[in-house]
Amino acid sequence: MMAVEGEGGRDVVVVGAGLAGLSAAAALAGVGARVTLVERRPYVGGRAYSYLHPALDEVVDSQHVLLGCCTNLIELCEQAGIADKIRWYDEQTFLEPNGRISRIAVSGLPAPWHFALSFAKAGMLGWKDKVGMVRGLMEFARGYPSEDVESVDQWLKRTGQTERAVRHFWKPILMATLNDDAGHCSTKYAGKVFHELFVRTASGGRLGIPTVPLSEFYEGVAQLIVARGGEVKLRTGVEGLMQSADGRWQVQTAAGELWADAVVLALPFEQTQRLLPRVQGLADAEVREELAAKAARFEHSPFTSILLWYDREISDLDHAWLLDTTIEWFFHKSRIRRYAQETGSYVELVIAGSKRQLHLTREEILGAALKEFEEFFPEARKARVVKSGILKEARATFSVTPGLDAYRPQQTTEWDGLYLAGDWTATEWPATMEGAVRSGRLAAGAVLGDTRRFMAAEVAVTAPMRWLVRH
Repeated sequence: MMAVEGEGGRDVVVVGAGLAGLSAAAALAGVGARVTLVERRPYVGGRAYSYLHPALDEVVDSQHVLLGCCTNLIELCEQAGIADKIRWYDEQTFLEPNGRISRIAVSGLPAPWHFALSFAKAGMLGWKDKVGMVRGLMEFARGYPSEDVESVDQWLKRTGQTERAVRHFWKPILMATLNDDAGHCSTKYAGKVFHELFVRTASGGRLGIPTVPLSEFYEGVAQLIVARGGEVKLRTGVEGLMQSADGRWQVQTAAGELWADAVVLALPFEQTQRLLPRVQGLADAEVREELAAKAARFEHSPFTSILLWYDREISDLDHAWLLDTTIEWFFHKSRIRRYAQETGSYVELVIAGSKRQLHLTREEILGAALKEFEEFFPEARKARVVKSGILKEARATFSVTPGLDAYRPQQTTEWDGLYLAGDWTATEWPATMEGAVRSGRLAAGAVLGDTRRFMAAEVAVTAPMRWLVRH
């Protein structure tokens, strides 16, 4: 595969300004490559975006979070000078409809016992549930499965997890991180999540939430690219790619042609699949068809957000898990963003893996959500809903179904100078912002001939986990 000579000096076009494209462009611009990042939409962030809702006259987004184990995403935020716009939390609150509150927080004990004290006190689980959970988590003590042939549902049954443990621990974490149900997720990637969040280190499960709307947040990365000498072109969709006889690439856009020595396609799988027939290069049609067939193996898992503006503050919690209900997560955005208390409460309710909600009306989703929400937050019954909105993200993530690893492509392709990025490529991570950033950095490294060149170090493992974790 073609590599950029030296530390830069070559032209690279990155297609797509989601996190994969932003991270690839930032890495390459940082070593002197002449980078042009093109994006068809008028904002950066990809699926992690925000926009001015015309009917609500509010800037809205669907909530995305960071975790302490997201080392590449955190490092990118630090490089872009936006790390101070992340609010970190070391305690998680779980609420039941009966009013019981359980809190899970890191103690002073080393991993893997850092959550042991709070789990022992958690009223949402009985002692049989907790014994089964410990047994299950210890399966991931050394790491996660290397193969992805088993579903999480099969794993839960095989390890004898109780019905309550599934409802109050395994399922909520799974839906929040993999955005799909247990029967549709690979144990490999669920194991990755549980290993990183609850076993490997005491800091891996820290929760970070941006304190500004997402496009504003990730605009900092676009500014980093420009500061490093790159160019960011918005409202510039790509219509086709052609490789010339000398190996250079012509990128055809509505605004004109761009020429490059290397192109990074940092697009979701469905957009990559649509663009492939318009890639004209030296690789034969069979290569194109094989890559398109891999992309066709992926399927979407949706995500629904219910946005509510109350005329008064309805809780002193910033966020919480809601158990035994359709809503998985509550985010008190007005508190997270430190709005003045007198402005009321701006709330987001999250329904992950929301296939059923795609076919429901706004009124059906909103009515059910308000009824459920008020069971957990009685103060909401006394308040008035000033505004409300529903965001349906039909293509929020891809489903990490068992057996999908065989179809996740590498960042290099059979075309010299053409590379792939995107959370759906081979990253060893599920469909997360960290996976997207990793893919971009892997692709940037591949352009330089050193795939791992830009990868951040993992969170340091301390004793006794240092002797258990596979390296």
